[in-house]
Amino acid sequence: MRILVVGAGGREHALLWKIRQSPMVKELYCAPGNAGIAGLADCVPIEADDIIELADFAEKIRIDLTVVGPEVPLSLGIVDEFGRRGLRIFGPTQAAAEMESSKVFAKEFMARHGIPTAGFEVFHSADDALRHLDGPAAAYPLVVKADGLAAGKGVVMAGDRDEAAAAVTRIMSERAFGSSGDAIVIEECLTGTEVSFFALSDGTRLAPWPTSQDYKRAMDGDKGPNTGGMGCYSPSPFVDDALFRAIVTDVMNPTVVGLGREGRPYRGFLYAGLMLTPSGPRVLEFNCRLGDPEAETLMPRLKSDIVPFLVAAAGGALPTDRPMEWRKVPSVTVIAASEGYPSSYRKGMAISGLEEASGVEGVEVFHCGTRRNASGAVETTGGRVLACTGMRPTLAASAEAAYAAMGKIHFEGIRFRKDIAAGAIAEEARAEETKE
Repeated sequence: MRILVVGAGGREHALLWKIRQSPMVKELYCAPGNAGIAGLADCVPIEADDIIELADFAEKIRIDLTVVGPEVPLSLGIVDEFGRRGLRIFGPTQAAAEMESSKVFAKEFMARHGIPTAGFEVFHSADDALRHLDGPAAAYPLVVKADGLAAGKGVVMAGDRDEAAAAVTRIMSERAFGSSGDAIVIEECLTGTEVSFFALSDGTRLAPWPTSQDYKRAMDGDKGPNTGGMGCYSPSPFVDDALFRAIVTDVMNPTVVGLGREGRPYRGFLYAGLMLTPSGPRVLEFNCRLGDPEAETLMPRLKSDIVPFLVAAAGGALPTDRPMEWRKVPSVTVIAASEGYPSSYRKGMAISGLEEASGVEGVEVFHCGTRRNASGAVETTGGRVLACTGMRPTLAASAEAAYAAMGKIHFEGIRFRKDIAAGAIAEEARAEETKE
């Protein structure tokens, strides 16, 4: 098969790393790719949001399957464009992808279909939203969300009225995220443990994946601004078998069924960000693709060949007699970011130590924001630069491996969280003590 992966980040590197292992693959391409991806696939200089040029390329060289990594091309209708040309592509249509591209649509969809989520209000003007913040229905802390895509940065947890008003003004009046701020959602702030839940959907059936937990805040102790993700681990010790089944039954299945009933059949990766509250799991958000850094955490755990499942899901026919197999060992991913991220940051910093990091036993290094310069050296080009994933028999050992690899990587301004998986490791240790 000739396979094209669309995207340029760590998620796409992890997907390509797994796809490359399939005996079904003859030729592998990525548009536009990065320095790490170039070692696995032919990189094509087409940006992920140029859906017409991507379709032209796939048509010209007869790509057998296109796999879409990021959310932007999905929201622009890349699946619809490929479908019109008879090209096989894995991912949801533009209508189905509204589950991510519009927070308003997703919240109202959940309300229609009885999917558990936080209480919310929708506002289409800053004045109305600010009046709400002064009213009796505004209970602090609360959460302010831009309606549209904002690269993981359009969500603000406000502890008081001033913080909430500043968020409303920034999103709706100052247009920090452009048209994504045409509307906002203000919702109750849920408390508990947050987990990531993924499934592969063919529009009717689901293949649920192991749980994971990512770290959105920029600094240790979950402090600082929200980011696209600073680390991750899998599986979550906070989700037992009964809770796993409940999430599939109460959240994932109703979502796929509901989208189908509304004429938006969902084929692709479906993500639910969940808060495990005392009253049960509640959906924080849906994404219409694999997460980043969750992809870097989950791909090394996947034992099955992923390609047959991608092909089957794209064709609306996931196998019912052959589940995806997963390695039982846990994994931990640590992200190296540029100084200043998620705000402004410098690019073009020379990276060293990549070979040494890759040589650490039980570690895979995935590139998130890198390129090769004119002299062939690898340098930074993104806010999130690299992901080191450790996979050893325990969470503690996996984290140790990931941090050992991270310690070998250097570039000016490098920073990373030091507490990825710390809470789960403590939970793992408590469980072991209980057994003894």
